[in-house]
Amino acid sequence: MPRVEINGNAYETEQGQSILDACLQNGIYVPHLCSHNELHPIGACRLCVVEIAGEDGLFPSCATLAEDGMEILTASEAVEETRKMAIELMLSGHQADCGTCIKYLNCELQSLKQYLIEDDLSVRRRSRLFPVTESNPIFSHEPNKCVLCGRCVRACRDLRGIGVLYYKHDHGEAYIGVGPDADEDISLAEAGCRFCGACAEVCPTGAVLDRDEFGQNKSRKEALLPCSNACPAEIDVPGYIRFIREGQISEAAALIRERVPFPLILGHICSHPCESSCRRGQIDKAMSICMLKRFAAENDAEQIWEGAIQKKAETGKRVAVIGAGPAGLSAGYYLTLMGHAVTVYEEMAEPGGMLRYGIPEYRLPLDVLRRELEDIMNLGVDIRTNARIESVEALLSEGYDAVLVAIGAHRGLKLKIPGSRGDGVLAAVEFLRSVRMGEAPDLGDRVMVLGGGSVAFDCARTAIRCGSQSVMVACLEPRSGMLATEEEINAAEQENVAIYPSRSFKRIIRDEGRVAGVELMDVKSFYYDEERKLNVETDDESSHVIDADMVIFAVGQLPDVPDDFGIELTDRGLVDADAMSFATGVEGVYAVADAVTGTDKAISAIAAGRKAALAIDKRLGGRGRLALKLASEVQYPARLGRRDGFAELARADVSRELPQDRVCDFRLVEHGFDAERAAYESGRCLQCDLRLKMKAEKFWSSY
Repeated sequence: MPRVEINGNAYETEQGQSILDACLQNGIYVPHLCSHNELHPIGACRLCVVEIAGEDGLFPSCATLAEDGMEILTASEAVEETRKMAIELMLSGHQADCGTCIKYLNCELQSLKQYLIEDDLSVRRRSRLFPVTESNPIFSHEPNKCVLCGRCVRACRDLRGIGVLYYKHDHGEAYIGVGPDADEDISLAEAGCRFCGACAEVCPTGAVLDRDEFGQNKSRKEALLPCSNACPAEIDVPGYIRFIREGQISEAAALIRERVPFPLILGHICSHPCESSCRRGQIDKAMSICMLKRFAAENDAEQIWEGAIQKKAETGKRVAVIGAGPAGLSAGYYLTLMGHAVTVYEEMAEPGGMLRYGIPEYRLPLDVLRRELEDIMNLGVDIRTNARIESVEALLSEGYDAVLVAIGAHRGLKLKIPGSRGDGVLAAVEFLRSVRMGEAPDLGDRVMVLGGGSVAFDCARTAIRCGSQSVMVACLEPRSGMLATEEEINAAEQENVAIYPSRSFKRIIRDEGRVAGVELMDVKSFYYDEERKLNVETDDESSHVIDADMVIFAVGQLPDVPDDFGIELTDRGLVDADAMSFATGVEGVYAVADAVTGTDKAISAIAAGRKAALAIDKRLGGRGRLALKLASEVQYPARLGRRDGFAELARADVSRELPQDRVCDFRLVEHGFDAERAAYESGRCLQCDLRLKMKAEKFWSSY
């Protein structure tokens, strides 16, 4: 290894290492700007110059190799004068707005200024009046903050292989613009940008900035990967999409299974909050993340996860789980992997909870549900059906070391309005359950569903399939504020469900005891106060009646807790458990998901089940950790290459049954991607996580 002397002290360096890297590696700070960990050095900024004994002049340390026997001086009058001149030249054309800049205290140029000059008021500045470019999605460009270090140009060209950024001139001022034409700048999309963010990642001043996501008390990972951050289970979304793009379908499915045990079920029903956060959505349409998950699960021919999954040694501890819904089954799955003996008690005849009895067949076919439930049972989870548990104490007395209450929220609520008691009025959960069990009630021709969430639209679309001729949904929220997803609302409208938003429910009208209609009023505004009491302002002159034969309330659900169950409930009728530890007031008893929080999405219940399992494992003497490694390392290609028209790639279409055909029965409405569509859609991903692989530069205060 070459040995060099730096400022009078001897150091060993690595073969082929630059002087700059040799200094930094040994804790000797040398200021630098155009140099970056990820980029080939060019020695242009002159901030990193050093003296070498026996050589004339100064040398850029980033572009000069450390050779055996060198005597290097990182500080001298000539060195300091050159650096000061270089930083003042940069500052002369840099917009002086540190106090209002989003990069304040996180700016490399600011750090260098503090290191190299005591007072920047003496710097002679020239006016640069380039307009801020706000027309591009995802990134904003402020040329007046640019110091022409060239990092962005080199990252785009040399690192990513795209090359849409160029040095340009306008009225004698140099700047960095988009497109090769010297006289005209074009948009990033027109130039073939891949929106990978490498330019923003290496920019030292904030001339290229991410929009919105940054500066909002988020970590770098949260800001760069909003898809994974928005997922309650924290699935590695860009990772499995990259596997799909590379044709490694089984690897993609295995990577998903590292965080959830039900990828196929989720591929059919997930509310996909990841898609609402997807950065691709700022360009055109968000990625079809959920449909790609489904594609991976449906086409997992090799099932490499089965060979990779490993159970820990048996601990001798026993855990009872009450409820075989998504939360309870997920908890049982992970507790079993951690070596505990798990028995899941389910009140109904089949496991699945709301997956089995609350989600219609046209969204989640039974064969899909049973396929992944078999995976749980094959692992060794003991599921006992037709087993209602009346008391947690009874289970503890049987020798269980811990009990997890995951009973869901299966008791539907009805508003206490005139006419709500009696025949012709159902709660959503009981209606959906009866249909799933093959015992659909006689609804009549006209059905009114009260509520604006996903369950309300499940009820409405199910009623259509049960033969009702006129189905309506009315809710407090305006059309834009409904809790159901846009896809659910649109699908219902395609099936001729009429929607009445911004309506308050005054009473159910009866004729000789039979439901005849619903009296509604227009809502001006509504809110929940600190005690969660609903306050509604209505238009007093807007009362109107809509005819109906059946009314279905989809306005909320609560857990069905036996009278002597033995655990405390909140004022809202939910199980009282700590939000972080999941512990109840009874020693050894935990509670999770809808029973504690109220109704939520399946992905949230699955994620909560995993967390509860980790908490229970810690109580039982484990470490409370489970890092499943089912897939190989995801490959991160640095060079993306230009792809003309990348920004204009439309989202892949989802194949659906025609509305007039699908309402005749409970056939599956949405079909999964084929290989061609999956390859196309996975290719739309911006690869945002590539930036996390880029090593950031340290500030001088870190040395």
